[in-house]
Amino acid sequence: MPRIAVVPGSFDPVTLGHLDVIARAAKLFDEVHVVVTHNPDKHAFLPVVEREQLIERSIDEARIDGQIRIANWSMGLLVDYCQQVGAEVLVKGIRSSTDLSYETPMSIVNRNLAGVETIFMLPNPENAHVSSSLVRQVSELGGDISPYVPRAVATFLQSR
Repeated sequence: MPRIAVVPGSFDPVTLGHLDVIARAAKLFDEVHVVVTHNPDKHAFLPVVEREQLIERSIDEARIDGQIRIANWSMGLLVDYCQQVGAEVLVKGIRSSTDLSYETPMSIVNRNLAGVETIFMLPNPENAHVSSSLVRQVSELGGDISPYVPRAVATFLQSR
């Protein structure tokens, strides 16, 4: 039975921190689903289709090996997606105690609802401060985002 993990997120846009988590998950699991999720508390910067395309290009550009599938999920619970694809694990990047406080209750509920475990990955120090919202703000104000995002994302956002 293949070990399948889901790496969920808004990926709005995908950052080097996201890629780091995806690459490390790909080394631990037979198959990794990178799932663009909808957060009703946030207004999306990029359409879902563009986020999926940027993730795919960024993974290719970074030459991340493994069985990686890119999908999106906006209807129902994330654990429903996990059950649909046979994933028993969610992999989440945690940058700070704020992230941990936010993610812990969700991980407990996901385990209670569907037996889906959550693995928290700490970032590499050079990515610990990077978030999609920070990248969006710097980009919108004309700053250089290249230290924080894959080249495909930097090129795409600079062309907008």
